[in-house]
Amino acid sequence: MKGSTGGPWFNFGLVSSWYASNIGVLLLNKYLLSNYGFKYPIFLTMCHMTACSLLSYIAIVWLKIVPLQTVRSRVQFFKISALSLVFCASVVSGNVSLRYLPVSFTQAVGATTPFFTAVFAYLMTMKKEAWLTYVALIPVVAGVVIASGGEPSFHLFGFIMCLGATAARALKSVLQGILLSSEGEKLNSMNLLLYMAPVAVVILLPATLLLEDNVVGIAIALARKDVNVVWYLLFNSALAYLVNLTNFLVTKHTSALTLQVCF
Repeated sequence: MKGSTGGPWFNFGLVSSWYASNIGVLLLNKYLLSNYGFKYPIFLTMCHMTACSLLSYIAIVWLKIVPLQTVRSRVQFFKISALSLVFCASVVSGNVSLRYLPVSFTQAVGATTPFFTAVFAYLMTMKKEAWLTYVALIPVVAGVVIASGGEPSFHLFGFIMCLGATAARALKSVLQGILLSSEGEKLNSMNLLLYMAPVAVVILLPATLLLEDNVVGIAIALARKDVNVVWYLLFNSALAYLVNLTNFLVTKHTSALTLQVCF
């Protein structure tokens, strides 16, 4: 794990925490969007980002787990906003795909993320991996292509959304790696999430109102009928905060490609 600063056991704990929380939020998203019938992926993502905003503020400003950092320039704010936009695209596309595809298939498609990460890392930072790394990615991509052709529950729109989410997730990892390591604009992982999440909410709010008609009224009506949906959304949003926090930490202490190989 190149770039690690916390030791092997620290990195193992980070990756394990990220992996466990990611699986949890993925399964709960699938349950809500498909099995439970809460078919509002943009609103669900907005709930996630709202929780990330609040919990990040509590952790940094109230609990002072890490020092509060400020945004130093308009350029830095633009980079954070771009990261938020890419992140929104990846999560919304992934949530939409869960309405049409089984979790196992979306995970199989997600296996191509290291390929996209290596491509974006080269295009944006001119960072080259060892040639064996690129060779190792070929059978992964080929396997996904074969699996797509033989998947009995294959859905073209769901597949396109899943592939878009995969590419956006790879781009986000490269972008956040740049933001977390740039000497002139370095932000620690928790502060980056603190600034990124509210921007994401601002992006998602109009999208929710325009594309998911009367979602707030429907959610309130559903909560009155079954109060469990409130607890599902709260727990899901808290898990999403843990996913994003550990995601940033793994990227900071290892690398963008390491994170996507773990995925």
